[in-house]
Amino acid sequence: MRIPERLTLPLVESLGPYLFHGLYWGLRFEVEGSEHQQRTWEAGQPVVFITWHGRILPLLYLYRNRGLVMLVSRHRDGEYLARLGVRLGYDAVRGSSTHGGFESLRDLVRKVRAGRSLAITPDGPQGPREKFKPGALQVARLTGAPIIPVMAGCRRAWWVEGWDRFLVPKPFARIRVAIGKPHYVTREAGVRELADHARRLEVELQNLKATVDHSGGTR
Repeated sequence: MRIPERLTLPLVESLGPYLFHGLYWGLRFEVEGSEHQQRTWEAGQPVVFITWHGRILPLLYLYRNRGLVMLVSRHRDGEYLARLGVRLGYDAVRGSSTHGGFESLRDLVRKVRAGRSLAITPDGPQGPREKFKPGALQVARLTGAPIIPVMAGCRRAWWVEGWDRFLVPKPFARIRVAIGKPHYVTREAGVRELADHARRLEVELQNLKATVDHSGGTR
């Protein structure tokens, strides 16, 4: 029997955080490169965190209750994530590069200018997998906030074989997290320069993924 959406959304909102904490309270995190984010936070500077869509779940737990703002699609699945995120201490801006792009970009810029840090998956919400889209670059260009790439890997995990090959850590797993150096985009950056930034950050994310996976991150 299919549960109506008008019932599933309240269930996710009310029970989701408890299930999430119950499943992941025993995760062990080993973080490399935390000094890159620490310097910006200590200076009171908001940042734009980026990671691939398929690796977001362990990071959602690691960065909970820090007031980060997520960019979440307007699709029904995005509604589940947005409601769960709010209960875990996140804020959400709804939209994507294809639906509500201008409005969501405007809202993200406002959040950063108000001192909030962001979490964006540049290959979301529907791929192509691990291909960099320009939304995070536009926010960085308009606000001066640095982009910080972050990647998580886990050997003991389930894998959801969708477009993004979604990683779901098993209870008590060891999570390897690698944080890259801050990446700045100038206000004057044009189309070619933004494309170059996208290529460099895509390579950086792949290098970080190789680091956490080579260190025993995934199967």
